[in-house]
Amino acid sequence: MNWRYYAAISLLLSAAAARPARSDEIAKSPAFTTVAELSSGFHSLYVQDFLEAREKFDTWESQHPQEPFGQVAIAASYLFEELYRQGVLSSDFFLNEKRFLHGIEGKPDAARMKSFQDAVDRARKLAKERLAKNARDPEALFALTLAAGMESNADMMLKKHHLEALKRLKEGNEYAKELLAEEPDANDAYVALGTDNYVIGSLSGGARFFLKFGGIHGDKKLGMQQLEKAIDGGRYLQPFAKILLALAARREKQNPLAQKLLRELSEEFPESPLYAAEYAKAMGRPIPAEIRP
Repeated sequence: MNWRYYAAISLLLSAAAARPARSDEIAKSPAFTTVAELSSGFHSLYVQDFLEAREKFDTWESQHPQEPFGQVAIAASYLFEELYRQGVLSSDFFLNEKRFLHGIEGKPDAARMKSFQDAVDRARKLAKERLAKNARDPEALFALTLAAGMESNADMMLKKHHLEALKRLKEGNEYAKELLAEEPDANDAYVALGTDNYVIGSLSGGARFFLKFGGIHGDKKLGMQQLEKAIDGGRYLQPFAKILLALAARREKQNPLAQKLLRELSEEFPESPLYAAEYAKAMGRPIPAEIRP
């Protein structure tokens, strides 16, 4: 062994010492570690008990006021509720080309959308405060990815502010790329990426060509693959990815995939009328009488 060997070992040890303790950071992060209270809140969300979900998120957030993910969860509860109330999370919406590409009929609930936006703004503020201290903070990047993705969905499907939706889409994609470079296993982020890719990819060829000049790209197949990634390795947003992929599969006439996902959702959340109804539709069966509107 010569001096070059010892020099190489010394450099490796120095680099290891200088490297941040990523595993410790991630272990403390609610976005990348399963937190029982948050998981319980998301379960309530997925069975459409929105008030209970918000109570759980509010309780956790009050105990962790510096964590942007608490505000992200609160914002998600308002957005998910409005999407549900407006029928967006249904095959009736996804299979209606006009509604799918242009948004709901009428206007969303103003009070609910204000509460959603307030929570998004608070999440973004907390996340940017963290980035000011560490420009590669994965928790902050995760919060910003989801905030932009949720705003893009709200602007596109509920508010019908399509230009604003595209701006948020591009912003979310940029944050997601930074996040995944830091934390490749942040699979919940693929919900935002997959949704945006699928929606943009569903536009006409002329519209997609025009958007390319603004650096906005869409690919339906890629979008569905990204939703599959969120299903395979997601934490809090895995069921949401299943809902979206199942409905996309209905649009693409991939009925076996849609049936599989909707059956899994109806078995995981038997309290919810939504998944049982959508499973019945996918199977060509009558909607169960007890869950008819």
